[in-house]
Amino acid sequence: MKRVFTIAEKNWQGSCLHYKWQKTLGNYLAVAGFDNTVKIFDRHGQRMNEFNLPGRCIGMDWDKDGDTLAIIAEKSSAIHLWDANVNKTSQLDSGMRDQMSFLLWSKTGPLLAVGTAKGNLLIYNQQTSRKIPVLGKHTKRITCGCWSSQNLLALGSEDRSVTISNHEGDTIRQTSVRSDPADIQFSVMKTDERSSPGESTVSVAVGKKTLFLFNLNDPDNPIELAFQQRYGSIVSYRWYGDGYIMIGFSQGYFVVISTHIREIGQELFQAHNHKDSLTSIAISQSLSKAASCGDSCIKIHDLTELKEMYAIINLDEETKGLDQLSWTDDGQLLAVSTQRGSLHVFLTRLPILGSSSGTRMAYLTSLLEVTVANPVEMEGPLAVAVDVEPNFIAVGPYHVAVGMNNRAWFYAVGENVERLKDTEYLGTVVSMCLNADYAAALFEGKVQLHMIEGEEQEERQTKLFSGDKYRIMSHALTADFLFLGTDTGLIQCFFIEDWQNINEYRHPVGVRKVFPDPSGTRLIFIDDKSDGFLFSPVNDAVCEIPNFSPTINGAIWETWPGDKGVFVAYDDDKVYTYAFHKDTIQGSRVILVGGTKLPFSHKPLLLHNGELICQTQSGKTNSVYLSTHSFVRARFSEASREQLTQMLQKALMLKRFLEAWEMCKLLNCSETWAEMGRTCLHHIEVELAVQVYRMMGNVGMVMSLEDIKGIEDQNLLAGHLAMFTNDYNQAQDLYLASSCPGAALEMRRDLQHWDSALQLANRLSPNEMPFISKEYAIQLEFIGDYVNALSHFEKGMTQENKEHDEACQAGVARMSIRMGDIRRGANLAIRHPSRALKKDCGAILESMKQYSEAAQLYEKGQYYDKAASVYIRCKNWSKVGELLPQVSSPKIHLQYAKAKEADGKFKEAAMAYESARDWDNVIRILLEHLNNPEEAVRIVRETQSIDGAKMVARFFLSLNDYGSAIQFLVLSHCSDEAFQLAQQHDQMEVYADIIGPDATAEDYQSIALHFEGEKQHLLAGKFFQKCGQFSRALKHFLKCPNTEDSLAIEKAIETVGEAKDDALTNQLIDYLMGESDGMPKDAKYLFRLYMALKQYREAARTAIIIAREEQSAGNYRNAHDVLFSMYTELQAQKIKIPSEMATNLMILHSYILVKIHVKRGDHLKGARMLIRVSSNISKFPSHIVPILTSAVIECHRAGLKNSAFSFAAMLMRPEYRNKIDLKYKKKIEAMVRRPDTSELEEDSTPCPFCGGQLPECELLCPGCKNNLPYCIATGRHMVKEDWSVCPHCDFPALYSQLIQLLETESVCPMCSENLSMNQVKRISDCSSYLQLNELEQ
Repeated sequence: MKRVFTIAEKNWQGSCLHYKWQKTLGNYLAVAGFDNTVKIFDRHGQRMNEFNLPGRCIGMDWDKDGDTLAIIAEKSSAIHLWDANVNKTSQLDSGMRDQMSFLLWSKTGPLLAVGTAKGNLLIYNQQTSRKIPVLGKHTKRITCGCWSSQNLLALGSEDRSVTISNHEGDTIRQTSVRSDPADIQFSVMKTDERSSPGESTVSVAVGKKTLFLFNLNDPDNPIELAFQQRYGSIVSYRWYGDGYIMIGFSQGYFVVISTHIREIGQELFQAHNHKDSLTSIAISQSLSKAASCGDSCIKIHDLTELKEMYAIINLDEETKGLDQLSWTDDGQLLAVSTQRGSLHVFLTRLPILGSSSGTRMAYLTSLLEVTVANPVEMEGPLAVAVDVEPNFIAVGPYHVAVGMNNRAWFYAVGENVERLKDTEYLGTVVSMCLNADYAAALFEGKVQLHMIEGEEQEERQTKLFSGDKYRIMSHALTADFLFLGTDTGLIQCFFIEDWQNINEYRHPVGVRKVFPDPSGTRLIFIDDKSDGFLFSPVNDAVCEIPNFSPTINGAIWETWPGDKGVFVAYDDDKVYTYAFHKDTIQGSRVILVGGTKLPFSHKPLLLHNGELICQTQSGKTNSVYLSTHSFVRARFSEASREQLTQMLQKALMLKRFLEAWEMCKLLNCSETWAEMGRTCLHHIEVELAVQVYRMMGNVGMVMSLEDIKGIEDQNLLAGHLAMFTNDYNQAQDLYLASSCPGAALEMRRDLQHWDSALQLANRLSPNEMPFISKEYAIQLEFIGDYVNALSHFEKGMTQENKEHDEACQAGVARMSIRMGDIRRGANLAIRHPSRALKKDCGAILESMKQYSEAAQLYEKGQYYDKAASVYIRCKNWSKVGELLPQVSSPKIHLQYAKAKEADGKFKEAAMAYESARDWDNVIRILLEHLNNPEEAVRIVRETQSIDGAKMVARFFLSLNDYGSAIQFLVLSHCSDEAFQLAQQHDQMEVYADIIGPDATAEDYQSIALHFEGEKQHLLAGKFFQKCGQFSRALKHFLKCPNTEDSLAIEKAIETVGEAKDDALTNQLIDYLMGESDGMPKDAKYLFRLYMALKQYREAARTAIIIAREEQSAGNYRNAHDVLFSMYTELQAQKIKIPSEMATNLMILHSYILVKIHVKRGDHLKGARMLIRVSSNISKFPSHIVPILTSAVIECHRAGLKNSAFSFAAMLMRPEYRNKIDLKYKKKIEAMVRRPDTSELEEDSTPCPFCGGQLPECELLCPGCKNNLPYCIATGRHMVKEDWSVCPHCDFPALYSQLIQLLETESVCPMCSENLSMNQVKRISDCSSYLQLNELEQ
């Protein structure tokens, strides 16, 4: 609280002062001291008047308007009156003889009540000068009194009574009290029914201890309230609010009670405000504040929240303590008198006067002080002392103006303050605006524009704006323009530089206030309906401000350059933040961003980056941070997700994209990025939108935006963006306003908004209408609107575009059928080239049960399956028969087959069943009706049909062909029936053959048990072997009779080989050796057993024995085959071949080659082989003589005379001589008698191992001592360069000799497998065969 002034007169020191504020206006303060003077001061502390009294001042009071001050003094019966308006004093004779003790003006009229020391009363009417003396009102001194608003007068006297009188002085009520009354007040007591009109309760402090409440309407039931003793005595009390009383007690207590009948006696609030003593309390209803003083301080409370201390004023210099408190009626000034005779006046409420220009502001900080500050540019506050207490303030870039009534004082504000001039206007100035050079004052519906300083040309000096038909209601001044708003709704824009009006806008109703932005390109105005609008003088565009509260009384534009379109509108309680967006896809618009609560009694002066600087009642400024700009001061990293989301929404509404980007990055959520992306699109911020969608990974949107980025036509660009945001109607409007209206048509087509597309095409591109009609018709057909679809298909015909017209004709055909015009539709479909159309129309007709027409269309469209199906439905079998060759559907063939079968045409039925691949029915008809079992059997074998097989089985069973029946029962998986049938009719072997590979072990066991029962040991053994019961199988095989001996033994060997059971093996060996029956079996069985058991070494030994026996018996081919098979088996098992086996095989093979070469007439090769055989003649004991005879003959023929002689000489031995064939005997004898020892020398060839030359039939190399591989075609040793092998047995042969041999022979001489010359290949690298040969050795 600011102290305005202090009165400390020397004459008054040490005594308490009596003072009164002028009522209503509060411009004057009358103070009386102990020096018999009354001094009158103005509100700034200047003494205005002083007058002396005959004695000490007893009482004084101002009338209700504050025009007249009445004073009474000791030793005087006169009443002293001072007229404040003319500053004159007068005296009024009371006519009373006794000393006056009390004086009070009425609250409502010009009545003055004066009481005397003897209890008399005078009522004086100032208006009529009538005096009404009332003698004997009280018996003792009248000490206190009060007027009611109904002009009733309550008086208290030392006679301990209270009287209530009317304005004529007549007593209405009277009551006595227990002690001296003091401080009488009228008020309204709180009651339930509120029936009593006016102030019906009189309150009196009785004996400074109790509070006496006397209800005029209920005089018999007064209420007396007593208080706690510790509070002390009642110093003062005040009524306020709805029947509340605030009481100050001498011990410093401050108590509030209610007079409501239910709450009487309850303390609502109590505080020990002052430690030692309390001397006075005061209440200001206009401020809604209460003050108490005591000790040396004043404490001020808010009546709405008593617990909160509003302010504390310390007066430490007042050591003697304080006395009385008093507020002016308007609550601006609070006076406190002290015990030592001084008086202090404090400013408790200033008129809130302030103004701003750009970032500079001026505001009232004291009654005669204006402060100029620029908080944005950090210019410190500069105090300007002004000459008058102003009614208005205006500030400009370099000046400040203050004024009251019709005068204004101008000051230049720089580093120092310079008063420039004062100006008088032609009426009381309502408001004033300044810019750098000019001032504009509004008075009496006119505005005067004039220069502040400087003498420019005369016509530019001043200009008065006024009109006969309108009054100017508001005005505003920017650097270049003066704006005027009138009661007729006219807004004028005056351009100062050109000194002329440049723009006028007419609004339907009066314009109350105007608020231009600093540049003057935008203007907010509030009209008489309390609606707000934003007007752009540049293009006369007006948009209504949404959600504009009717209580709004002002607006301020944002001064921060980054928020150009942002402004706030405010009322007493709230500030609303708005943003004007000039370029959006919806055009220019204003949006409400949000609201911020405004603290009590704050008047906004300046807005900068969300900080609203407000002026308060105390003459200071206070910053209010707008809730819509919370992100400006927030630390994003510390905010919660919810707070970030809310701040992001505000930032996006304010187009603060930099902050929004940071918040989106922190939130890292696709929804927030999408929200920002949509906002960027809304504001046509394409570049930024690309970045946002790139962050989201929305490739489609990025590519779409990149495509339109370069478009300069703003409407076209906005149209594209509106389309991206799904606002298609807006997009269409923008496209149509752009340079490319066809884009609207393209969009509607893409969206399939066909109605709109047709309307647009009609205006923009009529030649597109048929194509759109066709597309529209397709959609209508899809949703079932066939009437309109037909109409649009017909409209779609162009007569030019064949493909398009065909599609339309197809549509017409379909729709005609749908609409019931079947003939037209079907004819169109038949004439139409499209097969698909015939199918579609056929389907429609089929659904409409028009089968005949449907089938015809299907047939025409070559949909034979469909056609046949529909013909079947209408029983047109002849047509079905015609179509059958083209029908692929088995179902249709099946239906046809059934129909034919029913008609008894079995052959056709069988063919149809076959086409339908229904084999069971084919088989049934072949067997039952066509008597063609062969075909039935063929089909069953091919198709493996189970049911078919059963039918065939039954058929054969009826013919007693059990074998075939069993076969087909097995085929139909009826194994049990087949088994029983086989048992009954002794067909078990047939059954066994049939089940063959599919049989299970159980099946084989069943068969085996059957044969066991029949004592057929061979078959029983065979099936026991198959089911894996090897011991039983062997038992049966060994029981077989001699007729089956060889087969049984072979099966036994096979069984033991499979079983791999030593016991069974030993049992069989014993049997073969004759241990069990004394009859040894052929060694070949033992060989086979060893082979089955894979005991190859034993098998090899046995093979050699068998071969020897065969040789001895003369069965040389058998011996050869045994040794060959053993040789190949050992080779396969990679077992070393015994040399005896290899030698025997070579000799036997040489013997076999003799026959081949002699047959071919190659006697030399035959002779060479016979020489080799004869050299080992002991191995051929049963044919010694024939072999030697052949050797003599062949050697002789081949020219090997010496060899022939040596063999002939051998034959002449006595044991052979008589055995020689008589045919050759004489020749041989002659040969011996006349020996010819000439011999054809044998050719030499290289050894395949060492390369040394040796005779070609020699098989042991004398050089490297290797046994040489021999040629299976000639018996000669192999030569590397002429190597080949038999592809079957892999034995080597000389390529040239084998090819020569195969010219006459067709089998391999070693393995007897079929062999042709083509199969034999020369081998260039025979090293692998030579290594193998070495290994065998």
